[in-house]
Amino acid sequence: QVQLVESGGGSVQAGGSLRLSCVASGRTNTMGWFRQAPGKEREGVAAIHTRTNTIRYADSVTGRFTISLDNAKNTVYLQMNSLKPEDTGMYSCAADAAIIAHEILLRPGRYDYWGQGTQVTVSS
Repeated sequence: QVQLVESGGGSVQAGGSLRLSCVASGRTNTMGWFRQAPGKEREGVAAIHTRTNTIRYADSVTGRFTISLDNAKNTVYLQMNSLKPEDTGMYSCAADAAIIAHEILLRPGRYDYWGQGTQVTVSS
């Protein structure tokens, strides 16, 4: 069992930046960030293979968000720049022991472990 703890959420104005962190209690092979806005389904934002640094981003965040790793700390980060009101939501970290195939990296159902989430609110 892997426990995940997120931090770094908050409220910012459009165009601002936030950095989310997620600390895992153990080593995993795939980690990702997901978000859910009120009334909408959870969607994948970015994910990474921890041993190869293979990364996938959702089209909506490409060029604005960056996912990165510190394997020594079992920590994954999500740097979010040029934030938009539509980025508002509950951001959750997820992890899995498997090396999830690249084409399904952003599917929430593929991940076994989830954090409690951290709220991100972007005002216009």
